[in-house]
Amino acid sequence: MLDRRNFMKTCSGLGLAGTLFPGVLWAQAQGGTKITKEMIENAAAIADVAIADEYKEMMLEDLNDRAKGYEEIYKLKISNAVDPALIFDAVLPGTKFETERKPMRLSKAPNATASAPKNLEDLAFASVRELAELVRTKKVSSLALTQMYLQRLKKYDPTLKFVVTLTEERALTQAKKADAEIAAGKYRGPLHGLPWGAKDLLATKAYRTTWGAGGFENQMIDEDATVVKRLDEAGAVLVAKLTLGALALGDVWFGGVTRNPWNTNQGSSGSSAGPASATAAGCVAFSIGSETLGSISSPCTRCGCTGLRPTFGLVPRTGAMALSWSMDKLGPICRSVEDCALVLDAIYGPDGHDRTVHAAAFNWDAHLDWRKLHVGYLKADFEHKPEPPQEEKEGPAKTPEEQKKRDKQKKQRDALRWRAEYDRKYNDAALAKLREMGVHLIPVELPKFPYSAITVMLTAESAAAFDDLTRSGRDKLLTSQKDYDWPNTFRSARFIPAVEYIQAARARKLAMEAMAKVFDSVDVIVAPTNGSQQLVITNLTGHPSVILPNGLRGDDAPKYPFEDPSDFQNAGGPETPTSLTFLGKLYGEAELLAFARAYQQATEFHLQHPKL
Repeated sequence: MLDRRNFMKTCSGLGLAGTLFPGVLWAQAQGGTKITKEMIENAAAIADVAIADEYKEMMLEDLNDRAKGYEEIYKLKISNAVDPALIFDAVLPGTKFETERKPMRLSKAPNATASAPKNLEDLAFASVRELAELVRTKKVSSLALTQMYLQRLKKYDPTLKFVVTLTEERALTQAKKADAEIAAGKYRGPLHGLPWGAKDLLATKAYRTTWGAGGFENQMIDEDATVVKRLDEAGAVLVAKLTLGALALGDVWFGGVTRNPWNTNQGSSGSSAGPASATAAGCVAFSIGSETLGSISSPCTRCGCTGLRPTFGLVPRTGAMALSWSMDKLGPICRSVEDCALVLDAIYGPDGHDRTVHAAAFNWDAHLDWRKLHVGYLKADFEHKPEPPQEEKEGPAKTPEEQKKRDKQKKQRDALRWRAEYDRKYNDAALAKLREMGVHLIPVELPKFPYSAITVMLTAESAAAFDDLTRSGRDKLLTSQKDYDWPNTFRSARFIPAVEYIQAARARKLAMEAMAKVFDSVDVIVAPTNGSQQLVITNLTGHPSVILPNGLRGDDAPKYPFEDPSDFQNAGGPETPTSLTFLGKLYGEAELLAFARAYQQATEFHLQHPKL
């Protein structure tokens, strides 16, 4: 008999510790099938490891024992809500952040003497700050605002497909309560009485929480997510559960494709598809989205919203669908930077459940002197020119179908290059504007690491979060089944070795240390939203970012060559928004938002809205 210690010693001696071998075997042995020598041979062939025949016989007993152990864990039926014992922490030794909470310092109240417009829909695109003042001064009631936004949600949902569930009864009750409290002098703050929408991965009592996915259409979770509770406490009014791409990928959900209000032939991008679309369309005062790897940034770019992806470990995720425990973040999607600050103030801080959250303080000060901040910019990314088209090195296509596929891929590559070439002028104009504002831009470079390889952690964690879906075959119920969709990714993830996951985590630590050095010399970094790898890097290191509108493309903008709204590359074109991104220090949201607000006030691109 080969005991466990000797088995591991044998495997290490054979070079098996870092291979695909174990995962392949467990995958083959699902359902109680006994592992055989033939299975070992098949797994070893995939792992590209040679194993002598006598070792295969020695390994069988221990491998089968391990397979039984996995089956025992499967029987536990672990809920998506259960996080692993391992906790990712974005904070490195020496990281400093504010811990004392101070009162918010808001911007000057806008036009405090103004009365409500005769047509309440004229307020549909007003900022949180503007709406808050109207509600505080009783110029507009929460009930009237709520009814107006509910009406708009019903009116535009058939076209934009951004609503999973209207929470009308809950909303009307909350609005009436808000009006009564304000009338009695019990004003809770700038979100009191304001209607908002939740990405439908936030649990909400008495309403379904579908995660946007086929097979989960009627899922009920008997709790309110922490963020929902905190917004209730702030007096905000939940009017709708908004769409997300199935299990937080893209904009394709079980009810269709959520659309971009600026061009309804395009998807709104994702996965915070509904929150971005509804906010941009003036159908909620603000919304809550989530980001693991671009799910706030991408739809805000597509729909022309202002979005904040907070520092990892600032906003508790309790009651939110888990995709990647080491990367998931919740944040506001709004119409202005200060709106994001006001919403963040209501939702951040430890809740006693999400163990990743630090007791950091976010102290919003609209009057912070942003001119004292040290501002870097990704010089190489701003100066980068799209690569010229490469000559095809492939041989002739073997079939008409193969040629058709190649032609489509070439069109996609050309469209992406043309859009990047066209959009450069918006990035150049942003730098020019910042310099005009008196900002001294310091060139910085982000550290070079194999970031795409490190994201194997996201792949492995997401597959674990939805392992039962894969093993049961219910992944077939998800609407989209393309090669880049979750079903295929989850299946492939079963071949990721545990050792390589740990190695990726170690590489991630090195990247975190390198990024900390970059922020030793600057407080904020200006970046092209689609440039280089800033999105991947900062999601891995946990740094916050603000994405804000940076102008509309002109009538001469290149169009996407295909009409499929679910195609992620179907973006850009005439009269669609561009965006700019600002990156901040860990828990440096106060400075980051103050600087982004200054740029937004100087450009006023956020005041443009789609003509529905």
